[in-house]
Amino acid sequence: MTESNTLANAPKHVQLAVDLIMLLEQHELDAKTVLQALEIVQKDFKQKCQEQAT
Repeated sequence: MTESNTLANAPKHVQLAVDLIMLLEQHELDAKTVLQALEIVQKDFKQKCQEQAT
């Protein structure tokens, strides 16, 4: 099985993670900046999940 076939059959969250990693690496940002941004994104999406649950 080729790598692209493996990714195509991977769960959606794995596919998204790979896409995000590629996107962030293309922008050549330092790791600390990326991690700070991802903390904000994580908080935002956790809040959205809580709002959807109510």
